[in-house]
Amino acid sequence: MDAGGSSTGSSQVEAIDKEQVFEWILDLSDSNKREQALLELSKKRETVPDLPLWLWYSFGSMASLLQEVISIYPAIMPPTLTAGQSNRVCNALALMQCVASHKETRSPFLQAHIPLFLYPFLHTTKTSRPFEYLRLTSLGVIGALVKTDEQEVIQFLLSTEIIPLCLRIMENGTELSKTVATFILQKILLDDTGLAYICQTYERFSHVAMILGKMVLHLAKEPSQRLLKHVVRCYSRLSDNPRALQALRQCLPDQLRDETFTRVLADDKSTKHWLKQLLKNIGFSVSP
Repeated sequence: MDAGGSSTGSSQVEAIDKEQVFEWILDLSDSNKREQALLELSKKRETVPDLPLWLWYSFGSMASLLQEVISIYPAIMPPTLTAGQSNRVCNALALMQCVASHKETRSPFLQAHIPLFLYPFLHTTKTSRPFEYLRLTSLGVIGALVKTDEQEVIQFLLSTEIIPLCLRIMENGTELSKTVATFILQKILLDDTGLAYICQTYERFSHVAMILGKMVLHLAKEPSQRLLKHVVRCYSRLSDNPRALQALRQCLPDQLRDETFTRVLADDKSTKHWLKQLLKNIGFSVSP
């Protein structure tokens, strides 16, 4: 009997919680209640599995999130974005990320071209915390899209300016932003269409190779195992393309050929494997 009571109590709590979530979703359409609703819903995004569906299919919710995004465009040029503005729009972006992550809402999210509304944030270069948080959260939405390895996502991204945007962040961002941007590039490269696109012209390939090379030089001075993992994986994948392979034989940084990163990769079997594969592909003798 106690067990039954406990179950009933649990379902009642779930029902109350659900009603509260629905109320917050309705509040998104009320400009006076939206800020609090964004905050509360963003806290729930990991614990309410159907939240992406409710956000996408409820009247006006996605429009409200887009309104939040567009409303701060004037604050990015000239750069006047405050911490409060950044936190608020990042809560909206976090909800967009959960919609981008869900298998049933990802495709309509793409078809509505919603990621394009985030690109102005990726164009920003100001290094203050509000701007960095905005860039990082925007990258998180794109990262959520590419995680699933769906060709529809890659095809969409290739039709946009995401590659040069990621490359600029990979060159100038904070370590965390660099890591997410490099992960996005890696996922594009791992798709056959993405690899072919980047290696189609020397200009595209050389831009990618130049930025990756700069990152290796920086990582030699300030090591980051997580970032190095993605950089090595990008190089390894590029070496699968015959034209890129020829170029890499000439331009692969010495730091990836010598023992510069031996200590950093000591416990990272996966990255050591991809580095060995890369060196093998370019014809560099590798000790077993």
